[in-house]
Amino acid sequence: MTSLLAFTVLGLFTGAAYSIAASGLVLTYATTRVFNIAHGAMGMVMAFTFWDLAYRQGIPTPVALFLVLFVIAPAMGWFVQRVMMRGLGEAPVSVSLVVSVGLFVGLIGLAQQVWPPAARTVQPFFGEASISIFGVVVTAHQLITIGLAAVVAGMLYLLLNRTRIGTAMRASVDNHQLLQLYGGNPERVAALSWAIGASLAALAGILLTPVIGLDYFELTLLVINAYAAAMLGRLKSLPMTFVGAMSLGVLQSYAVAYLPSSGQLAGLRAVVPAIFLMVIIIALPQAQLRIGQVKGLVSVPVPSLRRSLLTAVGAVFLALAVTVGLSDANLLLAGTAATYAIVMLSLVLLTGYGGHLSLSQFTFAGVGAVAYIQLGSANLFGVFMAAVIAALVGALVALPVLRLTGLYLALSTLAFAVVMDKLVFQADFAFSTDGFLEAERLSVLGVVITNDTSYVMLMILAFLAVGITVLAVRRGPVGRILIAMRDSPAACGTLGLDQRWFRVALFGASAGIAGLAGALFASMRGTIAAAEFNVLASLPLLLIAVVCGVTSVTGAAFGGILLMLMPVVSSSNPGLAGLVFAVVGFGAVALGRNPNGLASLGFLAGRKVWGRYGDRLPIWTAEDVPPAQTGPSQTDPPQARPEEVTTR
Repeated sequence: MTSLLAFTVLGLFTGAAYSIAASGLVLTYATTRVFNIAHGAMGMVMAFTFWDLAYRQGIPTPVALFLVLFVIAPAMGWFVQRVMMRGLGEAPVSVSLVVSVGLFVGLIGLAQQVWPPAARTVQPFFGEASISIFGVVVTAHQLITIGLAAVVAGMLYLLLNRTRIGTAMRASVDNHQLLQLYGGNPERVAALSWAIGASLAALAGILLTPVIGLDYFELTLLVINAYAAAMLGRLKSLPMTFVGAMSLGVLQSYAVAYLPSSGQLAGLRAVVPAIFLMVIIIALPQAQLRIGQVKGLVSVPVPSLRRSLLTAVGAVFLALAVTVGLSDANLLLAGTAATYAIVMLSLVLLTGYGGHLSLSQFTFAGVGAVAYIQLGSANLFGVFMAAVIAALVGALVALPVLRLTGLYLALSTLAFAVVMDKLVFQADFAFSTDGFLEAERLSVLGVVITNDTSYVMLMILAFLAVGITVLAVRRGPVGRILIAMRDSPAACGTLGLDQRWFRVALFGASAGIAGLAGALFASMRGTIAAAEFNVLASLPLLLIAVVCGVTSVTGAAFGGILLMLMPVVSSSNPGLAGLVFAVVGFGAVALGRNPNGLASLGFLAGRKVWGRYGDRLPIWTAEDVPPAQTGPSQTDPPQARPEEVTTR
């Protein structure tokens, strides 16, 4: 009985910290309709700031706590809303999620750059002071955390329901134009909400630091627990959010106490919050179709089949010229870039064309790699079956949330990535006890490709083949349906299109492409590790895809090269490791509203060159250089030429 009570108290303590973080998340979403995935990263940065002020600068703890909670954190929240998140509540969900994921990665990189990895400790409030309740020792820090959670929940409820500014916050979501007519300022209300949310994230991070330590990733990923609690309240009910956080904290504490710490079920202890989140998402009611957001995202040019084939031939010759003479280490890097580029092609299909986000693409690549090795067929059939298995897994992920879209669909992929990372990839039946698997080199028509240069060329050919297929899909009727679903789900529903099963097929195809990349990668490397497919690997992948252009095959190629270069630059210049991630993260924040990315700038320059010198290049025809395409403008009637306009 004493043991049960002890674990209950520990669960209430962690649940209280989750409640504080989740309350800030609910506040920002309920007033601005922007789900801040970087909420945990903001708390992590503020926890490091508190340590810097209190322990490195020697400022008294109460003063440091006051500065962080009431000055620095609110200023950070205000800046993020005014500069990075402004207007995203009216944007498609995929855009706001990309920007917040960019902030997530950028803040981790910033923290690593400002506070390089080192051993740091933060003492609990009031040190080792404690009391005994029915034989269970409860520390002062735990009591303070539980009390603060109740105080925060009560004060936020009073703020939103009993004050004028709280009424303005709720009105800002319902109809911010009407709020303006009554003299309110929606932007000021949004900035205040983000300032309070940042302070709550900082408070949660500081309270959890004495327990889990000052760790960049542990503090950041703990926000997944806050996601689950916030989802129980459907991102608007503070009382249900409080109940969800406390329940999750107790459930997680009981899992640590009573689930086995070794064996096949050992990973269950770490995935309780992710499973809790998935169950809540599946139980959510039918998602409403997005209405009134037919924005017609400007698309990059879609080349004809002839131009695609000619470009592919040119890319093959260029790859031959580059790879011949490279060392084995550089060939491995080139093959890794091709792998990343193929995985990014899966995002071109899913995110660029379909408008859906996946935070687990590297997980699907891991499924393909494990399937290729476990099947034991080191041939093209084995690669094909690995891609099929990954596609089936992707469809199964989308199937439980068939009714849901946008935010809920993206969070379900994040929960799936956590479950796969902790429960499958770290289990003996997937990877060995040391976390590594040995793979055989691929054979084509009975010939084993032992030469590294030849294998890299095979991977480049695979990228080109998948890219040509993706472009063919975009030019056909399926591609037009994808663009229509991305731009206006409500209009597609009005026309009778069953988007749910179409979405399942889209997720399956995207996961299959990622699984193909994983199988080829495992065959090239010979030895793969479970850590290569963890949950954090998919976030930089998504961001670089957006920075380089998630709507084009060219952007995927550039993105694969850039993602390959990131660890190379970090390892050769360890002092710049955090800066590299910060640049990528904040670059995604800057370009998140334009998913065409840097590739669109190259296309624009190419059109200008073509306009000036195109008549001197006889190998191209006019149909090979289509103009930039837009969503709604494709349906506009043709305009009469000036010479065709006559007057009476």
